Amino acid sequence: MAQLADLVAYCDRRTRRTAFADFPGAHNGLQVANDGRVTRIGAAVDAGLAPFEQAAAAGVDFLIVHHGLFWEAPRPLTGPAYRKVAALVRANCALYSSHLPLDAHPQIGNNAILARQLGLTPHRRFLEHEGEHIGLIARSPHSRAGLRRRLERLYPRVVAVECGAARPRRVACCSGSGNSAVRALVPAGVDTLVTGELREEWFNYAQEHRLNLFLCGHYATEVHGVRALAAELARKFRLPWEFLATGNPL
Repeated sequence: MAQLADLVAYCDRRTRRTAFADFPGAHNGLQVANDGRVTRIGAAVDAGLAPFEQAAAAGVDFLIVHHGLFWEAPRPLTGPAYRKVAALVRANCALYSSHLPLDAHPQIGNNAILARQLGLTPHRRFLEHEGEHIGLIARSPHSRAGLRRRLERLYPRVVAVECGAARPRRVACCSGSGNSAVRALVPAGVDTLVTGELREEWFNYAQEHRLNLFLCGHYATEVHGVRALAAELARKFRLPWEFLATGNPL
């Protein structure tokens, strides 16, 4: 058993939580408390009813998520919002959220792990948000076809928009939504983007600017950070942990 306050303090330090100005309403850090004791750690991408119920059934009492409960102005805890919070409280399960800090982290972040999966060595940071860079840029040792094959082995669904070089010079990694990244590619000298999802309009942009875009799923590209943080926390505090998958195809 470990103390909730100790786990929260470790996560705050490891993710540099206070250094990030996240999107309005994100509220990184502890979002729901429990009775102060932790016996089992869980990790999930989303703060949804299904992963909360999975956590309760598994005896998880400290759940780390990437997408937390709060993204908008406060709203009444009724209907689905009540059911989600009630599932946590009834299970005595604390909820810890880490959004942009777990995209950007150079060791346990989504983009760092994505780059390692692809055999890429980060060259420099990419996509600044409020003074912190979220993504990364790497030089590519692979052909475009080779990069696509690696992605297709790693991810269940890969959408490829191949309008750029057959041998990419630089690859940018931006997990989750890459919509804010596309216009930053050409100024950064990047011809290939690996991301989770994009809006329809970027297909024409890729044709016009000769870019390669690989979309691997918002959810699928953001399982890495919560898993890595949960595993590290479990080793540190000698607790069991598990990843709670929801089968989200988006």
